[in-house]
Amino acid sequence: MTSARRTSNFPGRTAGDRPGSRDKEKEEIWKPMLDNFSSGKRLPEKSLLILGGTPESQREFLESVSTDPASNRRPPDRGRKPPVANQFALGYTYQDVLDTDHEDTLARLSLYLLAHPSPSFTPLIKPYLNPRTLPHMLVVILLDWNHPWLWIRQLRDWIRVLRSLILSLDDASKEVLEDNISTLQDKGRGGGGGGGGSEASGNSGIDHVKIPMGRGEWDEPLGIPLCVVCQNADKIEALEKERGWKEDEFDFVLQYLRTILLKHGASLVYTMPSAPGSLQTLIHSTLGIKSLLKQKQLKHNVTDRDRVLVPPNWDSWAKIRILREGFDVEGVSNNWAVDIDIPSHMKPVTNGQAPSETPAENGGPEQSPMESEEARSATSIYEETIRNPETDYPLTTLNSKQTNGIEVSSKDAQKFLTEQLGLLDVLRREDDNEAKVKAARKKDDPAYRTWADDASGVVEEHIGPVQFNMGGIQVNADEMVKRLQDREANRTSEPDSPSSPPANDQDPKMDNDKLMSFFSGLITKTGNPASNGPR
Repeated sequence: MTSARRTSNFPGRTAGDRPGSRDKEKEEIWKPMLDNFSSGKRLPEKSLLILGGTPESQREFLESVSTDPASNRRPPDRGRKPPVANQFALGYTYQDVLDTDHEDTLARLSLYLLAHPSPSFTPLIKPYLNPRTLPHMLVVILLDWNHPWLWIRQLRDWIRVLRSLILSLDDASKEVLEDNISTLQDKGRGGGGGGGGSEASGNSGIDHVKIPMGRGEWDEPLGIPLCVVCQNADKIEALEKERGWKEDEFDFVLQYLRTILLKHGASLVYTMPSAPGSLQTLIHSTLGIKSLLKQKQLKHNVTDRDRVLVPPNWDSWAKIRILREGFDVEGVSNNWAVDIDIPSHMKPVTNGQAPSETPAENGGPEQSPMESEEARSATSIYEETIRNPETDYPLTTLNSKQTNGIEVSSKDAQKFLTEQLGLLDVLRREDDNEAKVKAARKKDDPAYRTWADDASGVVEEHIGPVQFNMGGIQVNADEMVKRLQDREANRTSEPDSPSSPPANDQDPKMDNDKLMSFFSGLITKTGNPASNGPR
């Protein structure tokens, strides 16, 4: 019986059978079941590509994204807080998007951070742009209200980077981008979508009516949704007080940004650390992350200059012109298409030939981007209106010799102190020589008086005699000084007796006794002898 069980459990080998075949059959039965169960529990994966800013401003953005706009508080952390690595090149972190009650996790956000639009760093992004991630990705460009004069140049550099990356993708990824463009252009454009975002309601037939796109809208689609975040909007008040900005400057900046972003179908939002506003709602709605308990609607705002919100597929040229008359929407839109043309050094290599070796279309040498767009540059037009104070008054000119004599070159601290020490020695020697000359003149001519002495006499006549209290008695200081001078003069005029020792060899105790007797006599003469005599 035992041998039969062993035989049934371990059958002999045949030509078409291999060891463990039944184990594989069991594995094939359980694997689909486990995969189906795990796929039902798998969190939706979303990606954020954050471009621009500094490591500090990027961290502020991450805090704003995770902050609940209703209570301005971060949701409770579950377990260990994920670290943020954004000090070098391409940074990374992740966040879990919680529902309104902070109980259910709606999605997992993977955040990639890049601060500099350097061609050396941009290839690091390419592996994360693939057919699996592109439908669930949002690109965020960070701008700072501390430097609004740099915004258009920064936007131009980042758009060029994105376009060069898109051109370098494979065919499968480009097909996904084409599908994304169609989806993004139709998103929120239904007749019943009043909010201008992805929360256009329901299943009514009117939602399927598409509103045609206007001029300048989606002229330069990227295939990836784009959101521009202008941080530190609380600095707007400082620009008004310190830089003298008026409403014209703020409206010009807003119109310029909206015109540019309209070509890419992008959204715009102003934020500040104390009030992130609708940033979280805008990002979640763009990525398709919807709460199971409460649907948050996007409401556009272009009137409050520190709380601007322009949802995607909401803006138009007519709305931009309403803000302030006289703005050239067509000119800015046309010039921007020239600005974002990819330079030759950023174009991907084609046919085994480097971009610099590709001849120009007209048969001549290729013209540099700066030379070709100098006359029609949207960036230069913006920077002529919004002046850069660092360029108008550059700090580097302080080191150059100017003819007006206002700017001077600074010296090393140790070298400067060494020179000052030499000057002090010269002045000290001059003072010593002058003192010796005065002493010699006074010795030769007792009636010699300097200007300082004359000035001292004038002051004495103006303020009167100087008196002080000694033992309850007012003593005239001038009279006391005069008596001391007379006493010293009488002592020097009398010949020294041969028996008396030199003045320098006298006992200090005797000098103290003489001074004590002198002051005692002075007090006795000026006061009551009975009460103010020596004690």
